[in-house]
Amino acid sequence: MTSNPQAAAGEPNPLRALTLDRLRCRTSMKWRTYPEDVLPVWVAEMDVPLAGAVVRAVTDALALGDTGYPAGTAYAEALAAFAEKRWGWDGLAVERTRIVPDVMLGVVEMLRLVTGPGDPVVLNPPVYPPFFQFVAHMDRQVVEAPLGADLRLDLGALEDAFRRAAVGGRRAAYLLCSPHNPTGTVHTAAELAAVAALAERYGVRIVADEIHAPVVAAGTAFVPYLSVPGGERGLSLMSASKAWNLAGLKAALAVAGPVSAADLARLPEEVGHGPSHVGVIAHTAALRDGTAWLDALLTGLDGNRRLLTGLLAEHLPAVAYRPGEATYLAWLDCRELGLGDDPARVFLDRGRVALSPGIDFGTGGAGHVRLNLATSPEVITEAVRRMAAALG
Repeated sequence: MTSNPQAAAGEPNPLRALTLDRLRCRTSMKWRTYPEDVLPVWVAEMDVPLAGAVVRAVTDALALGDTGYPAGTAYAEALAAFAEKRWGWDGLAVERTRIVPDVMLGVVEMLRLVTGPGDPVVLNPPVYPPFFQFVAHMDRQVVEAPLGADLRLDLGALEDAFRRAAVGGRRAAYLLCSPHNPTGTVHTAAELAAVAALAERYGVRIVADEIHAPVVAAGTAFVPYLSVPGGERGLSLMSASKAWNLAGLKAALAVAGPVSAADLARLPEEVGHGPSHVGVIAHTAALRDGTAWLDALLTGLDGNRRLLTGLLAEHLPAVAYRPGEATYLAWLDCRELGLGDDPARVFLDRGRVALSPGIDFGTGGAGHVRLNLATSPEVITEAVRRMAAALG
């Protein structure tokens, strides 16, 4: 696999484009959950203008009145071309894809294909909180295989979880977060091949949430799960929503490995009615024509990771931070500050800065917070200043 090329000359850093006053005009969750005196650096929305290619595509669709039901394979074709150019992967077959409303609803539908009510689903906490919520809501049993102390997959813990999940011949699945949210860990080809081997040994089906795949740091190579030996039995969910800030324009793709094509073919036809046609248009334009914008974003995020490292060293040296290899999220270990299991509450109450509470991410999350780096350097600087002031 090849690592992402970095920013094309002349494309401005989108993280520097909008002022805080302008951002506060937004009506989305990030900007309406807390009072105006709170600085929000929590939920995974980016403080950026949309890529020009996306704006043009959506504007043209609206001008044409092209707001009906989704159809065709343009989204899948754009993703396949992006995967080959970006990740060196030519195995994304358009005929083994289906449009789904978004990644998490796609995850639910994939788990329904390979498990039944009461069956176990293995998770790697600390992990994206909706994993727990959606799995529980669909009447599946969570089996935990916590990350190791190095924030990477613990293959021993994973094997133990697979063994427990598959006992008695139960149908079991593993919901893999790749890249991992909240740690920003990018799983290596060797790690993913080992996961595939374990899954084959214990009869566990893999469903991979790869929504953050385009957002990787310089010099890092993302490896699609379906590309590794043994990954042919897997199912993946991919989307342009995180990389291009399109969460409000619903659309994602379910992708099957060659051995899982028959599973994906059983997806109910009505699931494809859920995505937004305008969302599909936006995501297609992002993947096809928005890569220069993405490269400028990635360069800006690399700078923000360095900035945060320096700010913490200066103002909050007791906070442990290992810059992630992917995502635009920073996982901060605040246990040495003595703020208890939920330091985010202290930072909010005393510093008026909103971060994602680590306890929401499950085992291993207590004493941690997640900070959203997809904002301007000025906002990051102010966020750390407020966090430090909360300790005074």
